[in-house]
Amino acid sequence: MPMILADPRQDDIPIVFANNAFLDLTGYEENEVVGRNCRFLQGARTDPEHVRVLREAVDRREAVAIEILNYRRDGTPFWNAVFMGPVLSPEGEVIYYFASQLDVTQRRESEQQFRQAQKMESIGQLTAGMAHDFNNLLHVITGSLDQLRAKRQDDRAFERYLSAATTAAERGAKLTQQLLAFARRGRLEPKGVDLSELVNSVAELLESSVGNKATLHLNLQRRLPTVKVDPTHLEMALLNVVVNARDASPKGGAVTITTREIHLNGNAAARHLEPGDYVVLCVSDEGVGMPAHIQARAIEPFFTTKAHGQGTGLGLAMAHGFVQQSGGRLEIESEVGRGTTVRMILPRDANKGERRDRTGVAPGYRTRPLDATTAPSLILVVDDSREAADMAGEALQDIGYRVVIASSAEEALERFEEAAASGDGFKLVFTDVIMPGGANGITLAEQVRERDPAVPVVLTTGYNDEMAIDGPQPHAMDVLGKPYRRSEMIDRIQSALRRGARTGPGRETSDFGHAQA
Repeated sequence: MPMILADPRQDDIPIVFANNAFLDLTGYEENEVVGRNCRFLQGARTDPEHVRVLREAVDRREAVAIEILNYRRDGTPFWNAVFMGPVLSPEGEVIYYFASQLDVTQRRESEQQFRQAQKMESIGQLTAGMAHDFNNLLHVITGSLDQLRAKRQDDRAFERYLSAATTAAERGAKLTQQLLAFARRGRLEPKGVDLSELVNSVAELLESSVGNKATLHLNLQRRLPTVKVDPTHLEMALLNVVVNARDASPKGGAVTITTREIHLNGNAAARHLEPGDYVVLCVSDEGVGMPAHIQARAIEPFFTTKAHGQGTGLGLAMAHGFVQQSGGRLEIESEVGRGTTVRMILPRDANKGERRDRTGVAPGYRTRPLDATTAPSLILVVDDSREAADMAGEALQDIGYRVVIASSAEEALERFEEAAASGDGFKLVFTDVIMPGGANGITLAEQVRERDPAVPVVLTTGYNDEMAIDGPQPHAMDVLGKPYRRSEMIDRIQSALRRGARTGPGRETSDFGHAQA
């Protein structure tokens, strides 16, 4: 066993003894080791956090065990399992620090290979589940389109197959949103939300979802501090967890929803959360419970113990991803025969500014109805998908707007400057976020604003990592999620045009022409 002794009574706590096993492990000679602080074993990829743990243990005169990446004399790295502790004199004085070491590189590499194999297995399960569900949806859509082509003269059949294709497309959009939520890449619109008020607002829906299979109980703390979450995504996560609780209670029993405040301090790190104040939303049932091997896989996408056709296996996966993306943690406690508790721990909202209603819309503002009589304006539509750009452009032209289409941010800026030079400038830019090339939609929006701050920009995206991870950014206030309906796009564009029209001299504008109240 490699061993060393270091003397804390000397400056810089140098090594005063190293056994032959230590010299064999590190490749150093004894005269190269004795008299030096053991930090000479550290290198470029040594984790500073591991070094801090060792240093603080020395400062507190405590024993510590840790695995740290060290380097041999020839520069090769190895994982070193270190146990270090003080050696005390009969009077209680620290006279040495003793450290034993063990090369655990092979074990670490084996664990990494095992984790990689598990990851690949999970990816295989995920892609197989996606392929299965999307193939079913595509089958309905393509079959309906074939029938529409064959029976275009039969109005009743036309409506039936059109409805089937539309429903399948909407289910595909919902499935994509669930997958993005699991991956913590869904676009969230967080607002200040009182969890007790939110549960009360959807209590009727939850009651009908539980039905006669179980009894719903609410145990809600009043006047809770708000949490900053996307209320729509939270409602979906709560509904999924409640439905799981119902299905896990074939013999009935209570499904209890609880809200309360907690403070995490000593146990915060173990939960991978920062110490501080949190609000907890719990769903508990008295159902069959889960054995340990099922509980370990409960949040995997497309993993389900339900019968075929009774569940997608995305409910808990989506809830877990959403809670983590919101800065919290989802925990599951379960015991066979004694039920399950799913706990969503969410951080308190540090911003206690403007009070918003449950949907997060500022009081006094509501979207106006569609107005197809708006005076014709010139709109720039930007999307690298020609089909998507053409559909958006045609929809806008149908209600009287003039449209120019560009397939990249670079081309869009050229068209923008050409229109400005001609005196017939664009009144609005409608752009996709993710596009090939050097600039994406966010960069384009910033450059448009530099050229003309009065021109509003509406962004559209089905997925954007930058906006998804941290929530809505100040520069991305107006974002329309894909897939969108024709009416949603028109409504959003007309609202932006009205805001732009109200912005005049002396009025401040926020990013992309949003008038500040």
